[in-house]
Amino acid sequence: MKMADPKKAVIVGYDAVSPLGTDINIQWQRAIQGESGISELTRFPLRDDFPVRIAGQVDEIDTTPYPFLSARDLANWTSPIFKYAMLVVHRALENSGLRITSELSPRTAVTFSSAVGGQDALIKADRKMIAQGKLPHPFTNSNSCINMIGGKISILTNATGPITSTITACATGLTSMIIADAFFKLGKADIAISGAVDFPLVEPIVGGFATMNGAFSPKEGSPEESPEKASRPFSKNRRGFVVSEGAGCVILTTKEFAETHGLKYSVEIAGWSMTSDAHHFVAPNFKTVSKCIHESILDAGISPDSIDAVNAHAASTRVGDKVEYDSLKSVFGNTIPPVSANKSLIGHAMGASSAIESIFTIMGMQNDTLIPTINYTPDPDMKLDCVSDGKRSLSQEFVLKNSFGFGGCNSCVVFRKIN
Repeated sequence: MKMADPKKAVIVGYDAVSPLGTDINIQWQRAIQGESGISELTRFPLRDDFPVRIAGQVDEIDTTPYPFLSARDLANWTSPIFKYAMLVVHRALENSGLRITSELSPRTAVTFSSAVGGQDALIKADRKMIAQGKLPHPFTNSNSCINMIGGKISILTNATGPITSTITACATGLTSMIIADAFFKLGKADIAISGAVDFPLVEPIVGGFATMNGAFSPKEGSPEESPEKASRPFSKNRRGFVVSEGAGCVILTTKEFAETHGLKYSVEIAGWSMTSDAHHFVAPNFKTVSKCIHESILDAGISPDSIDAVNAHAASTRVGDKVEYDSLKSVFGNTIPPVSANKSLIGHAMGASSAIESIFTIMGMQNDTLIPTINYTPDPDMKLDCVSDGKRSLSQEFVLKNSFGFGGCNSCVVFRKIN
């Protein structure tokens, strides 16, 4: 085991919105009960021939309690990524008990980002130009600029430390926490506002996932199934991911800062790794994925048999799930720990998924509980304990969180519960 490191990143607060709800405690209760957040797609009118009919959608929120989300303040920020990003950041800071004063501001980093960003604003402007000949709204480019999310969060919180957009496709949320830990170790920050937001339920984006054979499509000629049964990671009958939306924020500080300022924490980042596949634009590479998993455990200063559970990336694609399984097997042999696949409940919220799933991981560690994987039919080619029989009571000291993104962006973190 590594010696205690005062610069180690600890989690002092978090918040999320997902297809399971906009209150984090309600989301947790629904998750441990194995409830699905997948339903009919209603974000835009569906043409008869549109190939995607279901999605994971986030409910509208009451902005009344939040002056910074007033209609006037949001008038120019039409993409929902800004509203929900600022909401989860504000609530995560409240959850932490941390107030970013003028003294703390220069030591506060922002690594909060997005995989897709506000492309909805650009698409809307383009369609308006074609249909009506009108030039774009002055804030169109600002809405579609991905790093503007971090900028708006910086303005909201008065964080003036390092700021970066950790865009690594589906791994964006997890990468944001890794970069925060790196800033701490370099001595560049004491606090980090990390996480990700994605609201990709926009017609051409969803349609694009369908044409690349990523989004869920029912088997031709099979009986119609309810939307809740569509997302089925590691399952023999998996048929692609369900596109969803959401946001998650994790507030991290160094262990030294948390103890000096009386902030409560029970989970730390024990180790991490990032690798690049250099292989294919979407298909994962077994060699570099397994390397990422192995290196994150090595960085934590432990052996694979110390990992109590795995929170998997598990998008429900045939190739992706198999490579993740093969990589787990290469590291753990025949003793792969219990695996929880949260996308079975919330679908795939792109870069925000790994942030939301990390929060569920942290809550699971705090509550000695593993979230169930629903819709699971065992695949004989992947022998896994997917916690498919309901929530499970399990004390967890070390949990591995995997996240793998388009372009071969791999991020893995080992979380440690501190007793």
